[in-house]
Amino acid sequence: AVKVLGTLRNHWKKTTFGVCLLSWGGNWLYGKHCDNLLRRAACQEAQAFGNQLIPSSMPLKKATVFLNPAACKGKARNLFEKNAAPILHLSGLDVTVVKTDYEGQAKKLLELMENTDLIIIAGGDGTVQEVLQKLSDANVNLLSSCAQAVFSKIPIGFIPLGKTCTLSHTLYPESTNQVQHITNATLAILKGETVPLDVLQIKGEKEQPVFAVTGLRWGSYRDAGVKVSKYWYLGPLKTKAAHFFSTFKEWPQKHQAALMYLGPTERPPEEPEEKPSRPPLYVRLYRRLRLYWSSPPKEIPQEVTPEDWEELKLSTIELSIATRNSQLDLTRTEDFMDICIEADTVSKGQFVNRGSQKMRDPHTCPEGSQCIQASRCILQLPEGTEGSFGIDNEEYEAMPVEVKLLPRKLRFFCDPRMREQMLHAAVQ
Repeated sequence: AVKVLGTLRNHWKKTTFGVCLLSWGGNWLYGKHCDNLLRRAACQEAQAFGNQLIPSSMPLKKATVFLNPAACKGKARNLFEKNAAPILHLSGLDVTVVKTDYEGQAKKLLELMENTDLIIIAGGDGTVQEVLQKLSDANVNLLSSCAQAVFSKIPIGFIPLGKTCTLSHTLYPESTNQVQHITNATLAILKGETVPLDVLQIKGEKEQPVFAVTGLRWGSYRDAGVKVSKYWYLGPLKTKAAHFFSTFKEWPQKHQAALMYLGPTERPPEEPEEKPSRPPLYVRLYRRLRLYWSSPPKEIPQEVTPEDWEELKLSTIELSIATRNSQLDLTRTEDFMDICIEADTVSKGQFVNRGSQKMRDPHTCPEGSQCIQASRCILQLPEGTEGSFGIDNEEYEAMPVEVKLLPRKLRFFCDPRMREQMLHAAVQ
């Protein structure tokens, strides 16, 4: 023992390094063990769904998974195959995986949609936006309006695998463990609880419309946030550095535009999910004959109410147009999107401090901003305007656009606990 103590004392640097290495290795192994336990528990829960008896005449439910292999710095495929795929297969779903870089024709996507019971998007915010864009483009080109309505009712599951997963904060409980977050999201798809989410249709003058479930940003905070990754070598200071160096440009940074908007619209009642059964043939014939022989109703001229557009000239450091998906209220009686016009009188210090908050919650509306609730708006930019929009964290060229709210357009699977919290908060 004396000899060992002497050796440790004479080689204390190596001893310290060895202890640190063993501690790190032990902690890493323990973390892997805990992740395996989470996977095993999730698979056992999924197995319970797979063991449920179904009639022999009922086909298996088909799920189409859109996987973005490039998400999470190329780790998304491995994360999906280790944490989500086993759960989906054990549950008894007939799973088809489609990579988002698939170059097939739109017709192939439509064939998949016509034979699927649910859609699963595995990736980040950009993946959600990309998948909705591809499917909507295919619908516009090849589907009737009736078929589009059917597509909008297909429930969508979201498995968060990307760097930014804004939707996961709405749909699933917060978790610091990535494996637990992914398995919770996958199990939520099996449990079947859904919530309706709004969609923004953003249309330029000539291009096809772009669809967003989070929103649009235009301004200095967005421009600085895009450059944060360039300062990776500064570690935790990279966000402040990006915003600090952004202030070296012309200051104050003003973005000028003209905004026209319509106010909120009244929410119609929920349509019943199951349509009433069709009446027998003889009843339908009788109704048609009665309608034919009855006297034609008098046409009552309907007055067309002109749309009451509000117009506003704005000068702002940042403009944000966002859905209410991050603050879902399942019982609200009006449909609207939030327009936030931030003051352009921000000091450089406030800009740097507020930039960190904007990275965590991009569509937050700071105190002193002008907040507008609208169902539709038109953003006109001065000629020669440069820069970019951020639409669901994807970059698009800044141009005049019309933004239209499509309320409750899509149904996303969510954790039952989150849905219960939403209903409880609405009651209070």
